Amino acid sequence: MAVRVSGENFGGEVLQAKGLVLADFYSDSCVPCKRLSPVLAEIEEEYSESVFAVKININFDTELAEQYGVTSVPTIVFFKNGDEVSRLGSPIKKADIAAVIENLK
Repeated sequence: MAVRVSGENFGGEVLQAKGLVLADFYSDSCVPCKRLSPVLAEIEEEYSESVFAVKININFDTELAEQYGVTSVPTIVFFKNGDEVSRLGSPIKKADIAAVIENLK
């Protein structure tokens, strides 16, 4: 299950992480975000050796959303060794996420 991060622990969980991090910027009231949740659970299970997933609620962490230019949800931002390396915006399909992971791992 993805780890919930906030501005307080984002640096340690995402920017200082070794390897690939999938950061899911979402909102509780977003229907596409809710549809994406089980897809992300499948991705986490299938790629547990190569990707670490985190969730960032834009309603509570607006500064992070602004800092990373997230203007709509869901948005997935991929970080590798602390640097943003790719991103996906809505609509997001499992195949698209898998392709990015395969390309970056």
